[in-house]
Amino acid sequence: MILTLLTATSVFIIAFIVAPPVDIDGIREPVSGSLLYGNNIISGAIIPTSAAIGLHFYPIWEAASVDEWLYNGGPYELIVSHQKNGFPMNCILIGVLSMN
Repeated sequence: MILTLLTATSVFIIAFIVAPPVDIDGIREPVSGSLLYGNNIISGAIIPTSAAIGLHFYPIWEAASVDEWLYNGGPYELIVSHQKNGFPMNCILIGVLSMN
């Protein structure tokens, strides 16, 4: 539980600062949301792709390179998948500990 939430948090912070531009809807016009590409803290974002919004799992080992994985919204999927696993485990743990 702690490791999944720690992974999601650390990837979010790193991606928020240095993530490369992402192809949002397949038209090959990348959109950048990280601080490194000129956004500020208010306008910065982790950009999801249309495939990531549709919850299509795109693991890093399926990509031809890390650049392709980053371009297709890999960090967003990694953050979401780890949060989906970590938060329910945290709620269960809190519920179990509160019973004692």
